[in-house]
Amino acid sequence: MSAALLERLRGRLIVSCQAYPGEPLRDPDAMRRMALAVIEGGAAGIRAQGLDDLSAIRAVTGLPLIGLWKDGAEGVYITPTAGHAVAVAATGADIVALDATDRPRPDGRPLAESIDAVHAAGRLVMADVATAAEGVRAAGLGADLVGTTLAGYTGTRPRTEGPDLGLVAELAGLLDVPVIAEGRVHTPEQARAALAAGAFAVVVGTAITHPTTLTRWFGEAVGTTAGGAAH
Repeated sequence: MSAALLERLRGRLIVSCQAYPGEPLRDPDAMRRMALAVIEGGAAGIRAQGLDDLSAIRAVTGLPLIGLWKDGAEGVYITPTAGHAVAVAATGADIVALDATDRPRPDGRPLAESIDAVHAAGRLVMADVATAAEGVRAAGLGADLVGTTLAGYTGTRPRTEGPDLGLVAELAGLLDVPVIAEGRVHTPEQARAALAAGAFAVVVGTAITHPTTLTRWFGEAVGTTAGGAAH
C-alpha cells in the first residue's frame, strides 16, 4: 500500500494548504475549500497542518495527504513529539511530516521514537530536514520520505533565493527513499528545476495558497506601500 501511495506522487505537485495564526484563512473550512480548489487544478497530493484542518480535508478527498501539527513558533515545532505524531496519524493523514533536524526536541525524546510511533499507527513518515546529514540520519532511522522543507531556516545552511536545488541533488544522490523538494518554490520553472535536480515530487505552498504573501509580492512590484498609496 505504501509503495502504491508514493507512486501516486512521483513527478507530481503536492500543494501545501496552510494559514498562519491570526490570518483570515486560519480556519478548517477555509483550508478544506482551499484543498478542493487546488485539487481541481490538478494537485496530486495535499500537505496541511492542524488536527481540525487535516480531518476536514481528509473528509473530502482520497488523495495522498501529508499531515503535520505546528506547536510553537521556534525551534522544533513541526510535529515535535511522538504524541503529536500519533495525533496527526489519527486524523487519517497518510503521511506524517515531522521536524527531523538535529535540534533538541521539546520533550527531550529521540527522533526515532516519533518515527516508530507513526509506523506503529500504520502511516508513513516524511522527515523535514535542513542538511544532507540530517536526511541521511532520518532515512537510517526509518523515514519513508525526506523533504528539504527546513533548508535555510535553522542556521546550518545558507538560505537560497529559491528552492535549495543543491540539497535536493545531494539528497537524491545519497538516499534510496524519495526526496521531496519543499521550501521557496515560487514559480513553475523552479518546480521543474527541482524535479530535474532529482526530486521525487515537489511541494508548493505560499506561491499557490497564501494570498497575503502573493498580494504583497505584486504590491511591491507595482510600487504600492503598505498603506495603500502608490508611489
